[in-house]
Amino acid sequence: MKTSLSPEKAFQKIKHYCAYQERNHYEVREKLYGMGLFKKEVETLITRLIEEDYLNEARYAIQFAGGHFRLKKWGKIKIRFELQQKGVSDYNIKAALKEINEADYLQVLSKLALEKWASLKAESPAGRHARTTAFLLRKGYENNLIQEVIAAIY
Repeated sequence: MKTSLSPEKAFQKIKHYCAYQERNHYEVREKLYGMGLFKKEVETLITRLIEEDYLNEARYAIQFAGGHFRLKKWGKIKIRFELQQKGVSDYNIKAALKEINEADYLQVLSKLALEKWASLKAESPAGRHARTTAFLLRKGYENNLIQEVIAAIY
């Protein structure tokens, strides 16, 4: 049987958890429940974390969007979906997506399209077009931007 921590001990642990890396409310809530705390205690601790600025959904969303764009080359559609899955508010999602530089976004999209297009040498032009489009859609880029970029290559 799992023993539960006192709210004060749990607060010390969760402070460290939030200080180590940006977290969203859902992750923190689940972690606190995993420590054996009850709903009222969990909500009290989350309020304290927000007040002491260990937990900030806007900061989390900006960090998540920027990181996944830079490191994983995700498009805005996929980033939006993932943030929605994590329970982040629409307001914070929109603010985070605005932080992505539009010129960088188009540059990354073009680079991904060129790399994918070049890797499909054996395909017919129509096949290259279809597979490159599908790849970029899976990465979460907008269809109209994909078509513009592929038209420039094609």
